Amino acid sequence: MNSCHNRFRQSLLAGETLIGCWSALANPISTEVLGLAGFDWLVLDGEHAPNDIGTFVPQLMALKGSHSAAVVRPPCNEPIIIKRLLDIGFYNFLIPFVESAEQAQQAVASTRYPPAGIRGVSVAHRSNGYGTVPEYFAQINDQITVLVQIESQLGVDNLDEIATVPGVDGIFVGPGDLSAALGYLGQPNHPEVQAVIRHIFERASAHGKASGILAPAEADARRYLEWGARFVAVGSDLGVFRTATQALCDRFKHSGK
Repeated sequence: MNSCHNRFRQSLLAGETLIGCWSALANPISTEVLGLAGFDWLVLDGEHAPNDIGTFVPQLMALKGSHSAAVVRPPCNEPIIIKRLLDIGFYNFLIPFVESAEQAQQAVASTRYPPAGIRGVSVAHRSNGYGTVPEYFAQINDQITVLVQIESQLGVDNLDEIATVPGVDGIFVGPGDLSAALGYLGQPNHPEVQAVIRHIFERASAHGKASGILAPAEADARRYLEWGARFVAVGSDLGVFRTATQALCDRFKHSGK
């Protein structure tokens, strides 16, 4: 923590393709194992996983020195929650359920110190090495990544305005909520949902913004990469664990032992 450099943001803005994974088990050991795999980025989920400040800190410690960048998804777009996540050491934010330029502006402002934003100031916290990183306040505003999640019809309708908000670095598709909002709950591969996902990717690209998505099925992930997605989560620790343990059990219980 003696440097403010954010390699993930630099790679994202350079247009690199970044392969990630979801971390939902809220456990530093499983997160550490994910970090050893070599993914470019890992989402530590605070919206649909049982994470909080107390579980995030040991996971950040487990990723120290890892190639994988930690991306946090807070439970909502709320400045105080975001402030606390910044203070414990997150640089990369995936903000859920953004539906307007105003909400995107709030997300960006929440991650910046005044006068650029509204982040509260503490002189000694984990992110600035408890006060030992002298350049932190001068540099940190330019090192924070803000990715906004589009997962409603209103978000799609306002996508062009959202994508032009200064400080928004990427557009992320939430396929589950988006499919539900479009009337196809549990059917993210419905042709109408797929058409909207492709439209989001195209509009993000038109504004020079990277687009991303969660795609645990390989065929889906490869299709989205072909469509221009630049940061794609290709699975989750929970999904991998669930699938592998079920397969192991089935091999012995349903194959004549």
